[in-house]
Order: sequence, then structure tokens, then C-alpha cells
Amino acid sequence: MSSDEVLRVDVPPPELRPYEIRVRAGILDELPARAAAAAPAAAYAVVMPDDVAALYGERVRDALNQAGLRAELLVIPAGEAHKTRATWAAVTDRMLALRFGRDSAVIAIGGGVTGDVAGFVAATYMRGVPCVQVPTTLLAMIDASVGGKTGVDTDAGKNLVGAFHSPRLVLVDPLVLRTLPQAELRAGMAEAVKHGAIADEAYFAWITSHADSLLALEAESLEHLISRSVELKAGIAAEDPYERGRRAILNFGHTVGHALELQAGYAMPHGFAVAAGMVAEAALGEAAGVTEGGTRARIVDALQALGLPSASPVPADATALIAAMRLDKKARAAEPRFALLERIGQAAAAPAGGWTHTVAADVLERTLTQAAEGDPVV
Repeated sequence: MSSDEVLRVDVPPPELRPYEIRVRAGILDELPARAAAAAPAAAYAVVMPDDVAALYGERVRDALNQAGLRAELLVIPAGEAHKTRATWAAVTDRMLALRFGRDSAVIAIGGGVTGDVAGFVAATYMRGVPCVQVPTTLLAMIDASVGGKTGVDTDAGKNLVGAFHSPRLVLVDPLVLRTLPQAELRAGMAEAVKHGAIADEAYFAWITSHADSLLALEAESLEHLISRSVELKAGIAAEDPYERGRRAILNFGHTVGHALELQAGYAMPHGFAVAAGMVAEAALGEAAGVTEGGTRARIVDALQALGLPSASPVPADATALIAAMRLDKKARAAEPRFALLERIGQAAAAPAGGWTHTVAADVLERTLTQAAEGDPVV
């Protein structure tokens, strides 16, 4: 080979691959067989938050052991405040101490925090081991477990350190939602509203009209909600796996929402922050002439039907919010960018290409000040 000859090696990305998402009541009992088939391994690190471990820890570990699989339960603190590099390091160190090798796998059982942390562990442990996701919150079922994004938060903002790493399998058992606190159930509904808002007006309307049966945990309504949201998000994620194009529309409500979470010290549920963020960003879109008039009001109606806030549940400051948004992953040259709607069911493409928009500074500050105060935005 001469010194000026170029050798090209095309290697398919190992971190993103097709995988199954199975939704069915009672499917948690099939975890040992399905994990062994989808992610065969010499040992399984079962990562759970402490509150979920109290309900399912021994049951899951014993079921895996009885199936002849070596399984170790690794319990992490619950809550967004523990979605950190310290928790990632603690899980990784524990796996090393237990002598997990490259032939091991991770099973994440919990909400979005657990899925993100455990998924990040799987993405980085021994340069990558298989992962099975078993979401136990509605938010994780319809959002965090779909798309292969993993990561942790830092003092500078949410999800700023992470990796793309597809699970080998996602098992969704709606029955586990019976143990979910009502506030967390509602928080998950916010993401479903977002899916309808960006991609399916009929689904958006269905959620609003079925709010009572959803909050009552009626099985048929829940299975439809989970399945349709998964279909919508999975379709968008498959089209743009590395979030370089249209997948950015999934961030509707999240630029403001993440800033609210950061300002609150992650003390508010993620779904509540996204709910307030969607209202604020719909108002931004209307003020900027991007979003059809009346869109914000329709989102407020849907959120209120589900018992979700339409403004930040904690005091918020527009200046601090904008400062936080400058560190958001979508920001460019420290200028905040937003995924906006054209109307309910249709995200708005940016005039210069892409799917994120800038908003004039005066419009941004005025609209966020009104949204933070919970005032009507005109």
C-alpha cells in the first residue's frame, strides 16, 4: 500500500440496531426467557431504583436464577437528582467488583432515569454490552425506552453526557402501572400529548377525550396509548437515529422543560416540566408567526383534562431559563433553538432547513416571562 493510498473500511454502527418492543399485560413474567433469547449472556446486572426494587427486586432476581441465569441485583437511588456520573460510576464499579465480563448484559427495570443510567452503563461497560429495558413508568414506556438514547445529567444541564445504544429488547407490562403514584402517571401522559401534538392530530384528540379512562388505568385505553405513542416515536427515531434531522421534533416542549427542571434542581417531575414547556413553546410559536393561532389553547385543554400543569409548578425566572437554554444540546453558537409546531399534529420545518427554530430575543423574553408567571400569552 503506497503512502498516499486511502484505505476505506465501512463498519456498520454497533450501537444502533433493530429491536423488538413488546407490549402486553403480564409480560414481566416472561422476562427470563425473553432476555435469554434476545440478549444471551453469562451474567445479568439487573439495575433497579430502590423504590422499584422494593416491589419487584427479589421477584425478578429469583425468576432469573430459577431459569438458570446468573443475575445480580444492583440498586440505585430513585429520582432525577441521581441521574449522574456518580451513579453511573457506582454501577460500573459494582459490576467490575462482581467480575462481570464482556459476555454480560444489563437489564434496566425502572423509570426513565434508570433506563438512561443503566443504558449508559451498558453502552460503556467493556466498550458496550447488551441491554434489555423493562420500563415501569408510563413516561419510560412511551418515551425513554424508545430510540436508543442513554445518558446522565450534569450541573450544566440534562443529558449532556451520554451515548446512543439500542436495547436488544423492550418489555412493556401495563400491569406495573398499578403501583405507580398518580403524579407519575400524569407525568407520562404529557409525553403522549406531545406525540399527538407533533405527529397525529387524531391521536391528540383521542387522548383528550379518553382522559378519564386513562387516569383510571383502564387496560384497553392504556394499551392503545402505549402502543400508539411507541409507534409514533419509534417511526421518527428510525428515520433519524442520530437526531440530525426530523427527530428533533421529539424535543417539542423540552427546551423550556429542561431549563425548568434545571432551575428547580430536578425537584419537579419531568412530565410536568414538559407540559409547561409545551405550553410555553406553543406560545413562542404563535408569537413568532410559526404556529397556528389557538394551538396553545388546545394544548392547555388537553393538559388540564389530564390534571397536568400548563405553567411551571415552581417559581421560574425568564432570564435564568434563557441562560440554561444556551447550554441545551440543540443550541447553536449559544443561541437557543426550539422544536415548534405548525399546528396540532404537524411539526414546523425551519425556513432555512432542519426542524429547530430561533426566536427573536424580545419575543423569547416576553413570552417566557408570561409563561413562567402563568399569565395568558397574547
